[in-house]
Amino acid sequence: MMEGEDSDSADDRAFNNKSVWARISVVFAGPLFNFIMAFIFSFIIIMSIGYDEAKLSDVLEGYSADEAGMQAGDVIVKMDNYNIHFYKEISLYSTIHYGESVEVTYLRDGEKKTTTLVPVFDEESQRYLYGFVGTGQYTKANVGTALVNSVYEVKYWIYSTVESIKLLFTERFGVKDLSGPVGIVQNIGETYDESVSNDGYFYAFLNMLNWGILLSANLGVMNLLPLPALDGGRLVFLLIEVIRRKKIDPEKEGYVHFVGIILLFVLMFIVMFNDIKNIFV
Repeated sequence: MMEGEDSDSADDRAFNNKSVWARISVVFAGPLFNFIMAFIFSFIIIMSIGYDEAKLSDVLEGYSADEAGMQAGDVIVKMDNYNIHFYKEISLYSTIHYGESVEVTYLRDGEKKTTTLVPVFDEESQRYLYGFVGTGQYTKANVGTALVNSVYEVKYWIYSTVESIKLLFTERFGVKDLSGPVGIVQNIGETYDESVSNDGYFYAFLNMLNWGILLSANLGVMNLLPLPALDGGRLVFLLIEVIRRKKIDPEKEGYVHFVGIILLFVLMFIVMFNDIKNIFV
């Protein structure tokens, strides 16, 4: 904790003795560097193995992609208003908009085409499918392409986190679907063991970096949520101070953050209980 962050201090360098914009920059720096770390890890991975271009290797017969005339070699660039850069974004968007019709924009020989697809429920996989089949291959990247796609990679994880939070307030997901430290460590361990046994230590290292991207992007987004005790909650108070041109009573702000900490501890306890239960079930 910084000097003067949650208590009075006569030191001119103390947090609460700095200008409001200086304090905003300090609070925002934490989440910002989470995103920077995710970007660096993404760059290392993409330079090592490339990126999964949103190109189709085939379409399934009888599904809407086939009926719309889509074919192998088409590159999907947009689903509704969401720009697509990786094939995994297609899967993510389909999961978030489960069972919904979608307007797909794709490129064929440089020409842009648009069609509307209606998903069909597949009994075998128990999922709604548009009929896409990805190549499963990675496209090599030079430094410039890797830098650009690293930004898209971080954007993908930010979008995934934000949309997952939204789904917590629907019937699709609940608190029982969250993973805490216990569940995360278990999943990381399983990923490492499987990577070492199947692909070797280098790919195990890349998979650990991928976990680093996921966790860093998640932390960045979660810390920016406008909830008490989080960086986002502090930013709300600082922005109110900018508007009012007057500091909020530190004691009252402290009470709000204290309540937020208590609620976070309750949530952490519930999530950790679920993690431990899942280990033995």
